[in-house]
Amino acid sequence: MQQEDNSRRTFLNRLLSGGVVALLGAIFYPVYRFLMPPKTVEANVSQIKVPFTREEIASDPKKAKNFKFGRSLGIIILTETGDLKALAATCTHLDCTVQHRPDLGIIWCSCHNGRYDLNGKNISGPPPRPLEKYVVNEIGEDIFVSKEEA
Repeated sequence: MQQEDNSRRTFLNRLLSGGVVALLGAIFYPVYRFLMPPKTVEANVSQIKVPFTREEIASDPKKAKNFKFGRSLGIIILTETGDLKALAATCTHLDCTVQHRPDLGIIWCSCHNGRYDLNGKNISGPPPRPLEKYVVNEIGEDIFVSKEEA
C-alpha cells in the first residue's frame, strides 16, 4: 500500500510540476518574443533618389535636408558656392543626429558639441572619426545620393 501511495504521489507531483512549467512558458514566451524582435535582413542600399529638389534645399533656412539612406540617416547640404554635399547625419561619437549650422559654417552635433567641417572632417569636440561621405549626382531635377567608392 505504501509503494502505491508513493507512486501516485510522485505521479501527481510530476503532473503538477509539468503544469506549472507549461503555465510559466505560456506567460513568458510571448513576452520574450515581444522584447526580442525577429532578425530581418534589409537590402544593401548603395544609391537612393532623395525626395526633394535643389530648390527645396535652397528654400530651407539651414540650407540642408535630412534623408533616409537605407537604415541610416543622411544630410544633404547646399554650400555657399552652390555645391551639394551629402554626408551621414549620425555623429561618430554617440550616434546623435547632426545638423547644419550655416551661421558657423559647420555641421554640429548638439549632444556633446561635436563639430565637423562641410566635408565631414571632425574639427573639434569628442567625435573620433569623420562623417561618412556620399556622392551626389544631379540628373535634371532629380538628386541621387550613393555611397562613396573606397
